[in-house]
Amino acid sequence: MLSRIVFSRFATFQKTRLASTLAFLEHSSSQLTPGSLNTVTAASKLGGVTALLAGTGAREAATAAAQLAGVEKVLVAEDAAYDHGFAEKITPLVAANVAKHGFTHVVAPASSVGRGFIPRLGAALDVQPLSDIIGVESENTFVRPIYAGNIITTVKTSDKIVLLTARGTAFPPAQKGESTAPIEDAETADLSATPTVKFISEHLAKSERPDLGSATRVVSGGRALKDKESFDSLVYPLADALGAAVGASRAAVDAGYADNSLQVGQTGKVVAPELYIALGISGAIQHLAGMKDAKTIVCINKDPECPLFGLADFSLEGDIFQIVPELTEKIKNA
Repeated sequence: MLSRIVFSRFATFQKTRLASTLAFLEHSSSQLTPGSLNTVTAASKLGGVTALLAGTGAREAATAAAQLAGVEKVLVAEDAAYDHGFAEKITPLVAANVAKHGFTHVVAPASSVGRGFIPRLGAALDVQPLSDIIGVESENTFVRPIYAGNIITTVKTSDKIVLLTARGTAFPPAQKGESTAPIEDAETADLSATPTVKFISEHLAKSERPDLGSATRVVSGGRALKDKESFDSLVYPLADALGAAVGASRAAVDAGYADNSLQVGQTGKVVAPELYIALGISGAIQHLAGMKDAKTIVCINKDPECPLFGLADFSLEGDIFQIVPELTEKIKNA
């Protein structure tokens, strides 16, 4: 059961200032990322939103951002210097636009990019960021989980500039609005004084399956699958039969069964699909923090005392090596 506590980090808030929100949005191949759509929804709860996009292809992605409900203006920094989301580059850009336009709030996705530059921006502006928010109660009061989601806190801040990262699974994606916001050039940033950062290379895990972070169905495997061959032969066929994304527990990733990009949990990805199927996953707190918001949870495990049985909507006690192939075959023939 979740506990809920309320506390105030400061005594008062300057309510005389009208909220003005800057939402930093990410894009890939000139397309807005799914998490950016959720970020717009979170930012919209504070009032009108000005979106900021940076990097190669930002102007093309800005066209889609300008059509989202709640977005009143889009700022674009079309410069390859901002590619790859380096915090050392993004921070001065955001700070320059905050200074020029007087934004009272900055919201970013709770992604590797957002988690990278928001703390650095907080240091530059001498304010305390609030990370991983799951609710907005007012312009200075927010809801966020702590202790792996076991406690939900309501936090009140009096910082003049409020910095936030928003958990994507807690907010619905923004939809197209009835009007199109104007697109303008963002305030340029002086990058000459930034620490030396050089992009070397990246290795992307490509898959035709749905993206784990936004999939409506997820099939995850745990350490009980024993080895990579068993993981591949049981998890992937079931996921393909359901049109689902593939996930894994931290134990399975650490054992080499799956790539770390598939890890679901506190130190992996947080998902909230319509259907989550856990194969051979006991249900450690670290894993529950990443999937307990799923609408329907199915657990298959031979251990009758498996903790995840207590959270699951449907539990099946038995040998996964017998049950899963039969289940996969029945789904394929349905």
